[in-house]
Amino acid sequence: MKNQFENCMVLVGVLVACATVATGCSNRSEGKEQSSAPKERTLTLAAYTTPREVYGQAIIPAFKEHWKAKTGQILKVSESYLGSGAQSRAVVAGFEADVVALSMEPDVARIAQAGLITHDWKSQARSGMVSRSIVVLAVRQGNPKGIKDWDDLARPDVKVLTPNVRTSGGAMWNIMAFWGAALRGHTTSPAGDASAATALLGRVLKNVAIMDKGARESMLTFESGVGDVAITYENEVLVGRKGGKTYEYVVPASTVRIDNPVAVVDEYANKHGNSDVAREFVSFLLSPKAQAAFAEYGLRTVDESNDPKDQAAWPKVSDLVTVDDLGGWKNVQSSLFEPQAAYDKAVELSAAPSP
Repeated sequence: MKNQFENCMVLVGVLVACATVATGCSNRSEGKEQSSAPKERTLTLAAYTTPREVYGQAIIPAFKEHWKAKTGQILKVSESYLGSGAQSRAVVAGFEADVVALSMEPDVARIAQAGLITHDWKSQARSGMVSRSIVVLAVRQGNPKGIKDWDDLARPDVKVLTPNVRTSGGAMWNIMAFWGAALRGHTTSPAGDASAATALLGRVLKNVAIMDKGARESMLTFESGVGDVAITYENEVLVGRKGGKTYEYVVPASTVRIDNPVAVVDEYANKHGNSDVAREFVSFLLSPKAQAAFAEYGLRTVDESNDPKDQAAWPKVSDLVTVDDLGGWKNVQSSLFEPQAAYDKAVELSAAPSP
């Protein structure tokens, strides 16, 4: 009887041990499955308004696939779109974006000066630029007002739309395009005559019907039927036409080349543990797939030799002006946009009663 009891206890011990081993194996197996399961990540992108469609509909979905294939992780992207200047100030004020995609270099520089971008973002490929465009004149179908160039915007019968330079990078590009054309002799003001260019700009601003906060809002106002001409990005017009709008655009004889920067916001990306995915996203924007998406949505690519869009399809510009041609950003800011510089003087002239 004793032997029988001992044998039973041994059997129970063996069964318990087996069960323990099986449970341990099961737990280890489950742990392995859990550790290999994709981890969900969230990246926050703060961008200017104009490329909303290309990012939201093309580039971000493609990058999510790229990131999952590379890491096995599921990625969510939180998108915010504002006028470039307003977006830049929001990030400085505490909006914790991991990556900024803005209209112009000074808006990224503002974030760097606040200590939030700590790496040399200008040393990145293409000097941190990922797309290009030009400033054009959007007109109604058939161009009923016969708009041909900048001088036509000063005519008393023409109502103009352009955003506010204090909130919109697009607005600043618009003024720079006009300024470059005037100083280089492509308007009725004499070449190199800043006073005459300011006076002509004042006459154009007198015709501005509404100054919206951003380039996208300005085009939406134009689409609602306000104004005869909207000074805007070329890609804004092309995106609208892609969506069924019937307006057209005129390329001035002289206009500015728009260069759009992107940068990782180190302070916030590090805080969120997102430095790896943020850097990968910025690199992805220069990939053939992303550059093809930019081109599809009307943006000119930063590497024309690899432009997936036939170069002949882009309207040519007789005199394409760069920021360097205007003396660099420091000179542009001091001569055009600082308080009481040319733009403020032109605004004052626009408010003066007509003679």
